[in-house]
Amino acid sequence: MSSLNSVLEKHKYDVLVIGAGGAGLRAAVEAREAGLSVAIICKSLFGKAHTVMAEGGAAASMGNVNDNDNWMVHFRDTMRGGKFLNHFRMAELHAKEAPDRIWELETWGALFDRTKEGKISQRNFGGHEYPRLAHVGDRTGLELIRTMQQKIVALQQADGREFGDMESKIKVFAECTITEILKENGKIAGAYGYWRETGEEVLFEAPAVVIATGGVGKTFKITSNSWEGTGDGHALALKAGANLVDMEFLQFHPTGMVWPPSVRGILVTESVRGEGGILTNSEGERFMFKYIPDVFKDKYADNEAEADRWYEDQDNNRRPPELLPRDEVARAINSEVKAGRGTEHGGVFLDVSKRIPAEVIKKRLPSMWHQFYELAGVDITKEAMEVGPTCHYVMGGVEVEPDTAAAIGVPGLYAAGEVAGGMHGSNRLGGNSLTDLLVFGRRAGAGAAEYVKSAGANPVSDSTIKAAADRIEAPFSRAGGENSYSLHAELQEVTHNLVGIIRTRTEIEEAIAKIADIRARSKNVAVAGGRKFNPGFHLAFDLDNMLLVAESTAKSALLREESRGGHTRDDFPGMNNTWRQVNHISSFDGNQVNIKAQPLPMLPKELFDLFDVHELEKYMTPEEIAKGGSN
Repeated sequence: MSSLNSVLEKHKYDVLVIGAGGAGLRAAVEAREAGLSVAIICKSLFGKAHTVMAEGGAAASMGNVNDNDNWMVHFRDTMRGGKFLNHFRMAELHAKEAPDRIWELETWGALFDRTKEGKISQRNFGGHEYPRLAHVGDRTGLELIRTMQQKIVALQQADGREFGDMESKIKVFAECTITEILKENGKIAGAYGYWRETGEEVLFEAPAVVIATGGVGKTFKITSNSWEGTGDGHALALKAGANLVDMEFLQFHPTGMVWPPSVRGILVTESVRGEGGILTNSEGERFMFKYIPDVFKDKYADNEAEADRWYEDQDNNRRPPELLPRDEVARAINSEVKAGRGTEHGGVFLDVSKRIPAEVIKKRLPSMWHQFYELAGVDITKEAMEVGPTCHYVMGGVEVEPDTAAAIGVPGLYAAGEVAGGMHGSNRLGGNSLTDLLVFGRRAGAGAAEYVKSAGANPVSDSTIKAAADRIEAPFSRAGGENSYSLHAELQEVTHNLVGIIRTRTEIEEAIAKIADIRARSKNVAVAGGRKFNPGFHLAFDLDNMLLVAESTAKSALLREESRGGHTRDDFPGMNNTWRQVNHISSFDGNQVNIKAQPLPMLPKELFDLFDVHELEKYMTPEEIAKGGSN
């Protein structure tokens, strides 16, 4: 520890929320409204959450544009998108509660786009049967975060009036890295970390911790994630004794910009395809018609005429194949590029300019038009974009109890948003992430509040504090060791080349060996200089987190001998209905990640009966079909 315990900065709260994106802020609101004191910790500046990158909208079956929509249709779409590997209870809660969370957000000040009738407008998106995404142009995530910040400020103002101090009951701690979740007597006791600007250490004591840290994209070389996406929450949970579920499933968003370099990796929202954008290869062929899987052939048009008619008459035509779930579109683009029909920069073309007028594009997709025109000189109202798959989202995450978002096996620990697993199965539908973080952020805040009221305080011991402080100091006490930047670059090459969008046994085994080697060498990472403004210091801890995430992904990917959603095995190219019954659970023994197979909870009869049995036969074994659900 850089300072004696007597001068260590300490804070005490009822609930500690790590992460200030949509899930973290929604959890904080719920816990504060339950009467508890709440600390919100963010690694970056308050408001610079990855949630703001979500452009297309928030999926909720409000039925404002097509009144055939309801929670049951949304549930079916979510399960289909996840290839039926979703935890059914999470998908059910999400589909049922998403509309309430959107209407709630509106009462808190969110300014959604409207229909002609004055209702919240909803747009089409891949995998959703009806127009379902409530949106604010193409900056919905930004509006969500703005609204949640406004709500946090409103709570602080109320506390100011009641207690004379606006930050007395809910406070934001920005630019703070948490290095360890602390436990005493087997239960959560708080968290330990340091201020990124000064390197000074800080202790937060709290009997409940909500992890809402987002994704893991920086583990990969090409990603849409910003610098914060280093898998901190996944790794913190593992180290605290929690499990991760199904870490083999990574979503490679099909349309990240591949050219020009100034915008490489930046997402082109699915709304571009929802508004009529088409994908073509270097030969000018609209190739997606070749890649419609058998399970989707009754829902997607197999010819251009019908696909084009769908934009005018959605009740009597099948959807364009450009709106297939993201995993299908990403694999199709990958196949075209591998077959030599890609652009010279390794992508394909996405063009919306030929279908809708320039003024309409600027109105419906203002951020898309503006950012690519300003940053790269690409005018999407006049020309096609060059796009390709980019690591975007992790479906795997902390194993939680669906109703409370409580992490399995660690009393007092909760997880919500992208860091939690189970909700999206093997593939997430676009638009489901924003309502996921609202639905389960609220549930995590409520679960944590209920836990604190029954469990009470759990003080942190001096020995626990000293151990956490020693681990922060360790990189400074080594001399002539490994460089964290070099190791991070090596790790990104390994994940990109060996556990990326297409995988084989040989490659995954090679990845596991290389990750183990990097992990061994990372124990010798040395940090030069002091703690102030030292990015090498930050990366030393980020690297450790990313190595744990990558090991979980590679080992889970090796065991799953099939292709499903965000996991494609070249040596096992088909889906296997037996594998659908299995979750992979990652745990950490202090030295390595271990994986075990765990049975997936079976659909209860009332949810089983929402599907045509012939559709379920595509995903389930004859024995499962014969049972007809779990009760």
